[in-house]
Amino acid sequence: MKKLALFAFAALLAVSVEAQMQTPQPSPSAMLKQTVGLTDVEVEYSRPSMRERAIFGNLVPYDKLWRTGANKNTTITFSDNVTIDGQEVKAGSYAIFTKPGQSNWEVIFYADTNNWGTPQEWDDSKVAAKTTAQVYPLPVDIETFTITIDDLHNNGASLGIMWEKAYVGVKFEVPTLTKAQKSIETVMAGPGAGDYYSAASYYYEEGKDLNKAKEWIDKAVEMRPDAYWVMRRQSLIYAKLGDKKGAITAAKKSMEVAEKAGNADYVKLNKDSIKEWGGQ
Repeated sequence: MKKLALFAFAALLAVSVEAQMQTPQPSPSAMLKQTVGLTDVEVEYSRPSMRERAIFGNLVPYDKLWRTGANKNTTITFSDNVTIDGQEVKAGSYAIFTKPGQSNWEVIFYADTNNWGTPQEWDDSKVAAKTTAQVYPLPVDIETFTITIDDLHNNGASLGIMWEKAYVGVKFEVPTLTKAQKSIETVMAGPGAGDYYSAASYYYEEGKDLNKAKEWIDKAVEMRPDAYWVMRRQSLIYAKLGDKKGAITAAKKSMEVAEKAGNADYVKLNKDSIKEWGGQ
């Protein structure tokens, strides 16, 4: 029995050692993050190496669909809608598939990213964009498959793909002008109700200038007369300033709007405060 137990322990130890063994991956994973204008772009892919092999036209056949890397799908994620060769691509993640050719590549952005390699059944309805990119020969071998984001400018960039002696670049445009203009207009128009509410709440909670908090919360209520939580904060600020009459009036308005919205919690909070401040 003792020998059997020792044998079992040795076998368990061997399995444990095997499970903990770490070796380098032949195609290590990589992640590329880049802000283009005001848009975040993220690429995740695996990076095979040449290892003295001929790549295009051999390991990667010409004019056949390629996973564009190794292992699971190479993916690109855009935080905003972008434009590729005149085609709008919605914000989100896409698999990058290609058909390499000697002088041009077809580059496809595919909405299904959950494939290991190429899809078993191709679905044209999942093609978000398709374009053709020229092959530029490189003077030296690029040993390891590489994806870059090149030619950065405020309104776009190029998705670069290179391996062996080939480079292709796919231009894409980002909505920087639209986003920047909206941001400028928002800021130049002045603070919104949420900004006034947040500033007033901070001053109230930190015991800072309550008169300034009152000024801000009054503006927030004026801009959002349907926001019972803003009126609730207004009543608390008034009460802390010693204006019980103003506090009760604000609390009654908050309670009325909360009742219409079906928010029983705020109705009770206001009722309790009105009673506390001597109201009915």
